[in-house]
This record gives sequence, structure tokens and C-alpha cells, in this order.
Amino acid sequence: MATGNVGVPGEPTQTGTALIETATGAVQGFAPINQIHQHLCAFHFYATDMSRQVEAHHFCSHQNEEMRQCLIYDSPESGAHLIGLEYIISENLFLTLPDNEKLLWHTHEYEVKSGISFMPGVPGAVQRRDLEKVCKTYGKTFHFWQVDKGDTLPLGLPQVMYAFTRDGQLDDNLVQDVEKRFGVSIAAERENRTYMTGPDHGVHPLANGSGKGLKTELRETDFPSTDTIPTVFV
Repeated sequence: MATGNVGVPGEPTQTGTALIETATGAVQGFAPINQIHQHLCAFHFYATDMSRQVEAHHFCSHQNEEMRQCLIYDSPESGAHLIGLEYIISENLFLTLPDNEKLLWHTHEYEVKSGISFMPGVPGAVQRRDLEKVCKTYGKTFHFWQVDKGDTLPLGLPQVMYAFTRDGQLDDNLVQDVEKRFGVSIAAERENRTYMTGPDHGVHPLANGSGKGLKTELRETDFPSTDTIPTVFV
């Protein structure tokens, strides 16, 4: 079920605020946001608990041919919550990462080939042209707002998220709900994507947490005194 119905505490937006937004929207530029070129619906699970599964709507822009960045919302509606972000990179870039960094990145091969990732409203033949590339990539995702718990504000630490890697992991109820709301057939699209291939060198053994969970923790540490920080005069 979509989680965009989580209520947020606070007073309703006032007329004065709306007028200010209208004014700033008319005179300011929003170049980074205007670079968003696609909407991808997918699913994530918490790297510490696969049973916690979230519908994730990615709104993505390309940095270049080998990297794209996505804002993640819990629904595609105007009142959606910004719950996280994802960076997507090519296999070539992934292979340059240190080994301890590779653990934070997940693969996209299964979620693309299985059909559970799709672009709402885009004809299948068109979206498959791009998903052929996504199928070979790796993603690094953090969620800041645990809407699956019903949190009305983004509480706690950012959490590492993963994508699904095989059949039987994703809750069928989530799939059926998405199919009904967006008028798509995951099974049919899966058949249409059988020709796609994953990373050219195969899935790296350190990706997807190397098969283990990852938990974000906060630790206390000594904070250096300002007396020990050199003063620089310019």
C-alpha cells in the first residue's frame, strides 16, 4: 500500500505563505530540479530488516552517461513525502570504489528483469530502452523518513536501503496494489525483459552488503577544542 497518506503535524499553509511561494516561484530558477527527466517506481527494503518493504518513487536526473541521482518520494502525488535519495552509477564506476564502500551499493539486475521497477505512464518499449542500462548499474540509497512505521516526521538516523535480488522476497500484496493503481502487469513486463543482462562482469560479491545486513549507528566521539584549531587570517 502507498504510504503517502502519513499525516504531518503542523498548521495548514497560510495564504501569506502561499503568496510568497508564488512570488519566489516566478522569479527564481530551479535548475537542479528542472533536470529531473523520469519517474521510476520501485521497491526498497531496510538493510537491517527485509520484512520492512517500501514503495519508492524515484525522480531522476542524469549527471552524465554513467551517473544519475534520484529524489525518492513515498508516492507520486503532490503531497508526497521526500523520504530518501539514491545515486545510480555504472559498473565501471562501481568497480573503482574501495571494498568497504562497495558494501553500501546494491544491484538493479533482478528488479529490472523481474518487472517490479517500471516507469508509470511510459510505453513499455520506450522505458525498456533506458532500463536496459539500469539493469547493469549499482545504486546507493538512504531513506530519512520511516513512513512504513507511520512516523509523521523524519525521525532517527538515515537508513541504508537495498533492492530485491530474487523471487520470493517482495511482498505480493505490494505488487498487486501497485499493479492495480498504475494499471501495469509486472508478469507481462517480466516476459518482455528476458533479453536484458546485468553487469558485464557479473554481480560483484561485495554488492548488496555481501549478503549481510547493514545498520546505521550513531557513536560519540571526542570533539576537538577550538583552542587546538589554527586560526587562518586572509
